[in-house]
Amino acid sequence: EVQLVESGGGLVQAGGSLRLACAASGFNGDDYGLGWFREAPGKGREGVACIARSDGNTYYTDSVKGRFTISSDNAKNTVYLQMNSLKPEDTAVYYCAADRGRCYANSGRWYHVIASWGRGTQVTVSS
Repeated sequence: EVQLVESGGGLVQAGGSLRLACAASGFNGDDYGLGWFREAPGKGREGVACIARSDGNTYYTDSVKGRFTISSDNAKNTVYLQMNSLKPEDTAVYYCAADRGRCYANSGRWYHVIASWGRGTQVTVSS
């Protein structure tokens, strides 16, 4: 089973930046995508971004395109989410996830098959 540990959340003003990190372990030779979801109070969990470890293929939800960048360091088994130009509506708990579907997306929809979740890290953007 893949284990995931997030770090890097916090409080930032609108327009600011944060970088989240997710350290992963336990792949056992299997190929996964590593991605980020977020869950705001009163809302469902939303897929934000994903990167396939094997070929670097990426997915972004429309609301973060041009502002967020996902990257991975396979040597460190760590995935990062650089978040720029943050908005109050980005406030949420951000969860790292291991995707057996390797970030497969079609017509703007991410067809994820989540094998593991991290515990989450809070991101709060003040106006």
